[in-house]
Amino acid sequence: MRAISQDVLGGPEVLKEIEVPVPTPGPTEVLVRVHAAGLNPTDWKHRAGGGMLGRPPFVLGWDVSGVVEAVGIGASLYQPGDEVFGMLRYPFAHGAFAEYVTAPSRTFARKPANVDHVQAGALPLAALTAWQALVDAAGLRSGHRVLVHAAAGGVGHLAVQIAKARGAHVIGTASEPKHDLLRSLGADELIDYRTVDFATAVKDVDIVLDTIGGDYGQRSLETLRPGGTLVSIVLSRLDEQLAARADELGVRAVNVLVEPDHAAMKAIAALVEAGKLRAEIAAVLPMEEAAEAHRLGETGRTTGKIVLEIGPSAKK
Repeated sequence: MRAISQDVLGGPEVLKEIEVPVPTPGPTEVLVRVHAAGLNPTDWKHRAGGGMLGRPPFVLGWDVSGVVEAVGIGASLYQPGDEVFGMLRYPFAHGAFAEYVTAPSRTFARKPANVDHVQAGALPLAALTAWQALVDAAGLRSGHRVLVHAAAGGVGHLAVQIAKARGAHVIGTASEPKHDLLRSLGADELIDYRTVDFATAVKDVDIVLDTIGGDYGQRSLETLRPGGTLVSIVLSRLDEQLAARADELGVRAVNVLVEPDHAAMKAIAALVEAGKLRAEIAAVLPMEEAAEAHRLGETGRTTGKIVLEIGPSAKK
């Protein structure tokens, strides 16, 4: 099968197409023919050497949408021909930028019938991150006021929709040209971070989702009401100063590293089927143009997700 690999760390030019054996599903695993795989910032960070995988060679990619080709012993959820989508176990079970992948069957959920593989392939890692941050870590409930930073980004624009679908009042930070898109996704209030200081403009929020890092965490604490929660998805370990300041203010600060979650994937699929969640697609490129997809992503100027088409065109 074809795959996109690298032998050294570096820029997009280190990516190359190789041929490797098709994997065999083990007990409780399924073999999936990949039709589409979403890119995430973690892909180019790991490619360049800023991740947790060590030295190459390796095949990157965590987002998968495709069709089950074979099932291992004890894998009873799916049969060959079933359309599925999901996230390979982050960070060590990478390999989505290939024609086939194997993974535990509960890594996946059934692909919603109302979207194609490109749309489904854009969702798993970013949507799971938003779900686990907002719902699991912060206890999102109807009526909560939620502040989402970088609201037009890969995780941010999905977090806006998830929060809105669960009855929250959603505030987003984004540049003004992206406000119309975010309003269409359900954002109630928008702040142009280039001209307005969110830390003074926003108060009494229940949850802040920090997708940026830097000083955003400390500044965001000031926007929370007592008992509120700041969730960071950019810190591998919670900053001690941030945690101490959160204690002083009577709020919580936690960090989330995304993990496979069958129940959350089913909940995400249900939102997609109900028309309440969709990925904004910035670009779709064939697998052989993976290096160009990385270059585009690294500009930081895309809105939504970049997706590689790997398998044959999928039916809706």
